[in-house]
Amino acid sequence: MRFGLVLFVGLGLLGCGDSDGGGGGAGGNEETGPGSGPGSGPSGPSGSGGGGSIESCTVFPADNPWNQDISALPVHPDSDAFIDSIGRDTGMHADFGTEWEGAPIGIPFVTVTSSQAKVPIDFVAYGDESDPGPYPIPPDAPVEGGPDGDGDRHVLAIDTDACVLYELYRAFPQSGGSSWEADSGAVFDLKTNDHHPEQWTSADAAGLPIFPGLARYDEVVEDGVVPHALRFTVSQSQAGYIFPARHYASSDSDPSLPPMGLRVRMKAGHDCSSYSNEVQVLCTAFKKYGLIVADNGSDWYVSGAPDPRWDDEALGDIANITGDAFEVVYTGDVETY
Repeated sequence: MRFGLVLFVGLGLLGCGDSDGGGGGAGGNEETGPGSGPGSGPSGPSGSGGGGSIESCTVFPADNPWNQDISALPVHPDSDAFIDSIGRDTGMHADFGTEWEGAPIGIPFVTVTSSQAKVPIDFVAYGDESDPGPYPIPPDAPVEGGPDGDGDRHVLAIDTDACVLYELYRAFPQSGGSSWEADSGAVFDLKTNDHHPEQWTSADAAGLPIFPGLARYDEVVEDGVVPHALRFTVSQSQAGYIFPARHYASSDSDPSLPPMGLRVRMKAGHDCSSYSNEVQVLCTAFKKYGLIVADNGSDWYVSGAPDPRWDDEALGDIANITGDAFEVVYTGDVETY
C-alpha cells in the first residue's frame, strides 16, 4: 500500500488520519489507528541520557543520530518554508494512548528471548529491499491496528538477549503464526550504529527503524525523561531524504516539502509550563533531541507505543502546540536517487 485511505478517530485527543499519506515499506499509509496484543505494555527501564533502553539492551549507541542532542545545531536556512508546508498553525497529535474501540492506540511491540522460534517471512512487495527472514515473531505478536486492522499493520519484536530489533510492514500471520506475510521488513542490531542500505525502504517509508522513535510510558511517566528523538509524520513529503533516513516515498520535487529524515526542534523559548506533566516531558525531548520525519501520514502526528496506563486526557494537551513552536535544524543535505 503506497497511497490510500487512512482513517482514525477516537478519544478527545485523536483526530482523523490523512487520506494522502504514506507508511511503512516504500511509503504506504501511516496507520494512525490502534494496535493490540501482549507486547503493547511497558518496555523496561530507559536510560537517563544518550538514548533509551529496552530491558538490558541500549537502543543504539549514545552517538547514534536518534540519540543526538540537537539543541545547539544551526537552524536550517529553509526552516520557515518547511514549517509552513507541514502546517504552522496545525496542532500536534499524540498518536498513542490507551484504547479506542477495544484496541490499544499506537504502534505496539513485543520483547522475546533467544529461545523464541524464528519463523519464515514471505515478503510480497519489497523483498529486494528487505532483510530476509526468518524473524523471531511470536504467533500472537501484537499488530498495529489489531488482528483485523487494514492499515500499516506494523509488527515489532525485540530479542532482548541478542539486542536485535525486527520490524515488519503490512504483516499478516499465516497458518496460525507459523509464518508471516509482509510487504517489507528490516532487522537492526541495537548494539551498533546499524543503518539500512541507502535507497532501501524498511518497515517505514524513510528506511528508518520505528521502535527508537516511539514515545513509551516508562520513559515519559515513570522516568520523566525521553532520551531520544521521536518519530512523526507529514501529509506531503518531497522526493528526497536526509541521513539517517535512507529512502523516500514521494514523486514531488517541491523543495519546500519536508524530505524523509528532516529534523525539527522545539524553539528553546516555547513555554510548556501550562501543559500536563506528560506533555512537558515530551517538550523537553522536542527541545533537546527533536523529531524526525519518518513517514507520510497526518501532519504533526507523534508516534508512541500503546499502554493502558496512559492518561489520554493529559496527552491531549499536545494539541495546544502548533507547528509555529518548531524550527528545522540543519543535519545534512537532501539526497535523491
